[in-house]
Amino acid sequence: MDLASTLLLQSSPVPMSAFLWCSLILAMGLLVWDTIEVGRNDAANLLNAVLGARVLRRRVAIIFISGGVVMGTLFASPVIETARKGIFDPAGMTLQMALSIYIAVYIVDTVLLYGYSAFGMPVSTTATLVFELLGASLFVGGFDTVHWGKSGTVVLGIVCSIVLSGIAAFMIQRAVRGALRDRATHLPTLLAHGGWVGGAMVAGLIYFMLIKGMKGLAFVKTINQEVISAYGPMLVILLMWAFFAIVIHALLVIYRQRAANLLFPVLTVIASVCMAFAFGQNDLANCASPGLAAKYIIDHRELGVEAASQIPISRWWLVGCGALLVVGISSRNAQRVTSATIRTGSAGDHVELWAPQWCLGLARGLLRFRGREPALAPVAVTTDRGRITHFDTIRASVIMCVSASVIATASSLSLPVSTTYVSFAALVATGFADRIFQRGDAALKLGRAIWVVFSWFMAAAIAVVGAGLVAMAIHQLAIVGMIICLLINAAIRRLIKRRADRHQKFVSQEARERLHPEDFATEDA
Repeated sequence: MDLASTLLLQSSPVPMSAFLWCSLILAMGLLVWDTIEVGRNDAANLLNAVLGARVLRRRVAIIFISGGVVMGTLFASPVIETARKGIFDPAGMTLQMALSIYIAVYIVDTVLLYGYSAFGMPVSTTATLVFELLGASLFVGGFDTVHWGKSGTVVLGIVCSIVLSGIAAFMIQRAVRGALRDRATHLPTLLAHGGWVGGAMVAGLIYFMLIKGMKGLAFVKTINQEVISAYGPMLVILLMWAFFAIVIHALLVIYRQRAANLLFPVLTVIASVCMAFAFGQNDLANCASPGLAAKYIIDHRELGVEAASQIPISRWWLVGCGALLVVGISSRNAQRVTSATIRTGSAGDHVELWAPQWCLGLARGLLRFRGREPALAPVAVTTDRGRITHFDTIRASVIMCVSASVIATASSLSLPVSTTYVSFAALVATGFADRIFQRGDAALKLGRAIWVVFSWFMAAAIAVVGAGLVAMAIHQLAIVGMIICLLINAAIRRLIKRRADRHQKFVSQEARERLHPEDFATEDA
């Protein structure tokens, strides 16, 4: 029997005060609320590839993605403990201090995610939670309560994952595009190159998702000990690559055009489900951590904050949170996030987007240095239902394969990283590889990308200061502080909704004017 269990048996129950009851109710209620907000923004980015390439309809895509997320929660990595007690030290805190931090994180995170989603801006759940935990613990507990080394490692991991995703996506997309061009369903081309391209994607997903991302499972441990250690990872990857290349080539030979039509759409769906699985392991675990941490320290308050923080959290709580994501992903704000993100990386000439003038000016300045080479991406086409195909299935599969592999690797290292940042980096990097900024609304798309990245730094600053002030208010004013902060949260959300709806109408109107200026021309007086 471990120390926590011994203390639990020996200690007597501690009565629940009004503050603890309110904290428990608020923590669990905000956990549900924040999970829905995560679905509106972070999880919505899991749909970018399948919707941008028009592989699946939104409702069908949501079913696949939600299933992948729920499965990922069953194999959640130890990253949940980073958000629970890795950013700050619970040992030196009272119960009220710790609860103030966890609740403040949710009060700020719900309004921050809602605001970004309303304006169609992708932002990271993981990054905002990390900076909210850092700000709240710094304001309430002081400089010494923050694990600065661990916090620095987490932030560095987030930055490195963005850079790694961008570089890998650019190089892989340029190589794949060089071999296949725009012939995603051309049988002779796929007979020549489809096997090694598809085999590499499947082998990479299996290695990073299974062998790296799920190394805690018994049979995966056996594989690592008896196969990977004996022959080395490179040989194993090469053998899997060769095997799946032969399988895919055989399918193309047997089923001909039917297999050619399905190869990259199927790879895109498989990679998207893998990405959703990695999301459930990493991002969703971070989202659920503050609320579940608050519940556990209240339920086991007789042990003290430090000992209660050592009790393992049941993964079935995460499964429930995964199911709640469906509510958020199906919302109107989620559609704004996916639509705006897809258009930022669109191969189409005209897109409905908005960016500040300074971002547009910077984008125009950067585009002066572009070469004269033609775009490699195929021209965007319109489906039978009148929807634009913003990029082809070749690029969609590369985006999701790279993103899923990076997230799974981070989970294996117990590093909380951002699905949103990683997938956005892959989306923009593959766009650069395809030279989508050579034509059409290039300055607008690049300006939007600059604005999105700048907004990530804004989100970090808002998270630190906002969570710090809210945590101080709750710590000092207890229940009164909770009520005040919730009222401010509701007021800000109402203001954001009005402004975001007006902004959306303005962006749509502006896009129509740019595309059809003759319809808006006025005669001179």
